[in-house]
Amino acid sequence: MKTINLDAVRNAERSSEPYDYVLASNLLKQDAIDELRRDFPAIIKPGYLTVDEVKLQGCFKQLIDELEGPELTEELSKKFGLDLHQYPRLTTIMKQSQPKYGAIHTDGPSKVMTMLVYMNDEWQQDEGGRLRVLYDQKNYDRYKLEVPPVMGTMFAFLRSDHSWHGHLPFAGERRVVQIAWVKSQADIDRKKKHNKLAQVLKGIFGR
Repeated sequence: MKTINLDAVRNAERSSEPYDYVLASNLLKQDAIDELRRDFPAIIKPGYLTVDEVKLQGCFKQLIDELEGPELTEELSKKFGLDLHQYPRLTTIMKQSQPKYGAIHTDGPSKVMTMLVYMNDEWQQDEGGRLRVLYDQKNYDRYKLEVPPVMGTMFAFLRSDHSWHGHLPFAGERRVVQIAWVKSQADIDRKKKHNKLAQVLKGIFGR
């Protein structure tokens, strides 16, 4: 059973203002959602963990395989008019969010494109944690779009020096898978090394 509905990507509208992005709903097939919910990793640590740091199983493991697979990359390449097959991918998973997350940023220059797939059953409008497409690095209130982090919502954007995004503070469970197409394998190795060190420090200092 496939977990991804590629038509959701094909039918999504690409926007180029204030930067190139695509927002799609129903990326996850409806008949896979119960199993995806069940098999989502039991992550206790806050922040994004690489797939090497997480136990993948069942339907969720299949989802990761499809997110990292050539079919989705091909559809996104067509949507953005950029051959993404040439770039290695880094997959990270978050379950627990902290209030300090969500600061406005563009993503680092080693990234070419970032895709977020949200897996929360519901989300209240005033809870924070809703990613915003922003016009600058200072103002959360002036935004083009707010992304509801609910089950099956996908947001993908081409990284640039003005791809500002962030969200208002939120503490608690916020399930999301992030796929980043990056410029080189060395960038991925560096990120994994940094992530492991960060997790060690969190274990020591509790933050």
